[in-house]
Amino acid sequence: MPNKFLQNVDGDWFRQRLTGTIVVISIAFVVIIVRLFYLQIIEGEEFRRQSEINSIRLQSVDAPRGLIYDRKGTLLVDNRPSFDLNIIPKDAKPIDRTLIKLSRRINLSKEDLKKTVEAKRRQASYKPVLIKTDIGRDVLASLEVHRYELPGVAVDVTPKRQYIYSGSASHLLGYMGEISPKELKKEEFFGCRGGDYVGKFGIEKEFEKYLRGKRGGRQVKVDATGQVMQVLETVDAKPGHNLFLTIDYRLQHRAEELMANKVGAVVAVDPKTGQVLVMVSSPMFDQNAFVGGISHDQWKDLVSNPDRPMENKVTQATYPPASTFKIVTAAAALEEGIIDANTIFDCPGHLRFGNRVFHCWRSVGHGSVDVRRALSQSCDVFFYHVGIELGVDRLAFYAKAFGLGSETHINLASENKGLIPTEAWKKRHIGVSWQKGETLSVAIGQGYNLTTPLQMAMLMAAVGNNGLRLKPTLVKSIKTAGGKVVYESKPEVAGSLPVSPVNLKIIQEGLWQVVNHYKGTAYKSKIKELDMAGKTGTAQVVGRKKGAAVDEEEIADHLKPHAWFVSYAPYEDPQIAISVIVEHGEHGSSAAAPIASELTRLYLLKEDGRKKEMITAKMKKISNSF
Repeated sequence: MPNKFLQNVDGDWFRQRLTGTIVVISIAFVVIIVRLFYLQIIEGEEFRRQSEINSIRLQSVDAPRGLIYDRKGTLLVDNRPSFDLNIIPKDAKPIDRTLIKLSRRINLSKEDLKKTVEAKRRQASYKPVLIKTDIGRDVLASLEVHRYELPGVAVDVTPKRQYIYSGSASHLLGYMGEISPKELKKEEFFGCRGGDYVGKFGIEKEFEKYLRGKRGGRQVKVDATGQVMQVLETVDAKPGHNLFLTIDYRLQHRAEELMANKVGAVVAVDPKTGQVLVMVSSPMFDQNAFVGGISHDQWKDLVSNPDRPMENKVTQATYPPASTFKIVTAAAALEEGIIDANTIFDCPGHLRFGNRVFHCWRSVGHGSVDVRRALSQSCDVFFYHVGIELGVDRLAFYAKAFGLGSETHINLASENKGLIPTEAWKKRHIGVSWQKGETLSVAIGQGYNLTTPLQMAMLMAAVGNNGLRLKPTLVKSIKTAGGKVVYESKPEVAGSLPVSPVNLKIIQEGLWQVVNHYKGTAYKSKIKELDMAGKTGTAQVVGRKKGAAVDEEEIADHLKPHAWFVSYAPYEDPQIAISVIVEHGEHGSSAAAPIASELTRLYLLKEDGRKKEMITAKMKKISNSF
């Protein structure tokens, strides 16, 4: 009996335990089933949507920057594809292994890659981190072959600026650089992001709002490794507007060739419209070096170069105008009645004033000269006499009325306004009174006078077009990518010369003699097929001792005078006005005038001086063979 009782007790206990276990398991299954029902049926749609969102990302699409052409449609600035390497930390797991494999493909150490990624650790892990720009097609091919070994690694194709004629028109076109934190806060850069490149200098900067375009985007589906599986939706980027400049690239290129190995500037304008045809500042710099970001050492070399390649000498450099200023002095004297067309002064080669002797550039003198001969032969003594009578303040009035001493308001930043001195200016800035002897130096364009090459080109254009001062312009038209015109330049009047038609004609005749009379200072640059008017100038350099007879071959290069020449042509109906300055070129007649003559011939007669020289040399060779 006891054993049978114990067996019944053990059986009941076992059944109870088994029943309890089954109940617990059943409850657990019910909970799981209920949970699955909740996830799949009740909340299934929401979780499916969230799952899709996790695999859908928004990608930015950069807008192609507007192109830049010359006046005839020659493409100067384009965009090329740049392959930029990015890594998305969220998809690149395990990150260390991915970085090791990536370092082998792009020749960067794992440590450097890790520093780049960690520098961006504050941003969302699904946002791409830029590793390297412009990786090239060989590296791109290697990454594509091993793409499945590199999760989270992506290559984006972005437009990169390309200056087709590297270095050409560099000061005009300018360059681009990465946007600064300060610029990002400005309203004019609304829509830009850190890492974007914007115009920093020249046309690229001044017309940034037209060139930039509007960023687009696309919605894509990616897999677990971050690879794009499907493009769901796209908002196209809007390309920037295209700029058509006023410059003539053929003429620009020839001017650059003529200024090779020289320091200085050349600027040519249309006297009827103010449109700039040529803008050369020498030496030039390579704009393409800035596209991917210039190194500190490269920048240091540029800014420390004594020839100042980063300075636009056309608008930013100032020089004593030298004898080109005699145009202003002559106009002032004629208008003020101090001289007329028949007034004659004798030039023995010098003029004694007070206790000083002021020399003429021609030591033996010019004899008896009127205003036309004084201009054509650049007689200093004639203008010494005139300067004494005028005084510095009346000279300053006319100089400023001719556009000197103030900005031309061309569409380029940091334009230098130069300097036209007055008695009050000297007292205010130097603290001493004006001396009458200083007026003699000012009358021939020396002393405190400072002008830019652009100012002198616009002055010559005004003289040539019978007195109308125009604002210089650089952009002929702006068009959308589809060809719709959004801007077209028109001549803008800046003022008029305070000179009567009769007196202006006298000055024009003197300038014609400079080039076309056998005693004119630029007679060697005469163009047989057309008449050109001009004026030479030789600007003394600060530091050179005046009045001493010195062998020119013994003068240090940095103390040699600057060479000027300004001109317009044709004489009767001007179509081009040119200003040339060659630093330390010594004589305007030999260093600067031939450059202007060559450009005038090319622009108006479509003749290239190089071809003429080759033909002449060939003919000489043939004749010598007989």
